[in-house]
Amino acid sequence: MRSAEWTAGLQERGERLAWVTGAGTGIGRALARRLASEGWYVAVSARTVRHLESLAAENRNRIHPFPLDVTDAGAAANTVDRIEAQLGRLDLVVLNAGTYRRDGAAEFDAAAFRAIVDVNLMGTVNCLAPLLPRMLERQEGQIAVVSSVAGYIGLPGAAAYGATKSALMNMCEALYPQLAASHVYLSVINPGFVDTPLTQKNDFPMPFLISTEEAVDRIMAGLQSRRFEIAFPRRMVLLLKLLALLPAPLIFAITRRLIR
Repeated sequence: MRSAEWTAGLQERGERLAWVTGAGTGIGRALARRLASEGWYVAVSARTVRHLESLAAENRNRIHPFPLDVTDAGAAANTVDRIEAQLGRLDLVVLNAGTYRRDGAAEFDAAAFRAIVDVNLMGTVNCLAPLLPRMLERQEGQIAVVSSVAGYIGLPGAAAYGATKSALMNMCEALYPQLAASHVYLSVINPGFVDTPLTQKNDFPMPFLISTEEAVDRIMAGLQSRRFEIAFPRRMVLLLKLLALLPAPLIFAITRRLIR
C-alpha cells in the first residue's frame, strides 16, 4: 500500500491518475498501456487476476492492479475507495468492462439476457455510483463509458448486447448536462468492430474491422478533446446512423439480410 505522503505527493506533483475497467484484455488493456506510456499512473481492474498481474508486470511503477467483478456493487465501491486511498484522486475513469453473447428469437433466454445486462449496464452503474459524488464535490474529473455502435439500432444476434449499449448512451446523455455544469466531463465511446479476443470469437463478417491500437488512437484523441461522443470507424458510424433514420420497413428489409 502506498503511503499517505506518496499519495499527496502524486497530486502535488501534477501527476495524473486513471482507472480502467475491463483492462485484462482487448481495448482496456491496450488503453492502460498507452496511458502509462504517456505518463499516467493507471489503476486497472478486471475479473481475471493473472491478466492484471501480467499487465502490471510491464510497468510496475505506473500500472497498479485492482481485481474486480463489476457486477458486485459493494466490491466496486470498495475498489474506488482503495484506489483513492492508495494512489490518490482519480482524474480519469474509463468504464470499459463488457461482454457479448450472440442471441436470437429461437435462443432467447432470460438468464442469459440478465447476465449481459449485469455486466454491460449494471456493471457500469455500479462503478459510476461511488465515483459521481466524489467528482461532483471536487467539481473536476473525466469519465468515459464504453458503449458500441450496436446501440444505434437493433441488430439481429445482439438483442441483449445492443439493448445494454443503447441504455448506456441514453444514461450518459441524461447525466451529461448536470455533470458538465460541475466541470465533470463525460464521454461515451462507441466503437465498431475492433480486433480483440472478444471479437475473434465471432463467426460472422465484421465490416470495417480495425486494430486495437487504432481504436486506442481514436479514444485518446477523443479523451483529449473532451468531446461527448467518441465513435469510430467513421464509415461504420455513418452507415448505422443513416440506417437508424430510415422508416421501419426499410430498416427491417436491410437487417433481415443479417439473419443467419
